[in-house]
Amino acid sequence: MRILRSVRHKSCADGSRMKEFLLSEPVTEDFFLFLRDFGRVERLANVGAGFYKFEKTDFFSIKGLAGDTTVEVRFRREVMDITVDFLYALFHFYRDGKPDIDTLKRREAGVERRVKECLYGK
Repeated sequence: MRILRSVRHKSCADGSRMKEFLLSEPVTEDFFLFLRDFGRVERLANVGAGFYKFEKTDFFSIKGLAGDTTVEVRFRREVMDITVDFLYALFHFYRDGKPDIDTLKRREAGVERRVKECLYGK
C-alpha cells in the first residue's frame, strides 16, 4: 500500500497541520492493528464500524475507515518535515499484510532522536 498524493490539507486551530492522503488501495483493519507496534490504536465504534485512530506521540495521528482509500493525518507542525517520511514508510513497508517491522523500527529510532532534539533539545 502506498500514499499516492495529498488530496486536502489545512492548518488547524490547535497548531497542527492536517493532510488527507489518497492511498493506492483501501486501508484494512489489519493495517491499523499493525500500527500498534509504533503507537496507540483505538477503534472508534461510536463514530462507525471500522473507524480507527492511531497516535504516535510527537509525530502524527492517523484516522481512517477500514475499506476506504483515504486517511486523515494530523502532524505536529514543528516536526512535520521530520516525521512525514516515516508516515510514508509505514504504508510502504506494509507489503501484502507482511510488514517489515525491523526496518521500520530502525527508522523510527532515528526519527525519534531528531524529533526529541527539535522539540526538547535532547
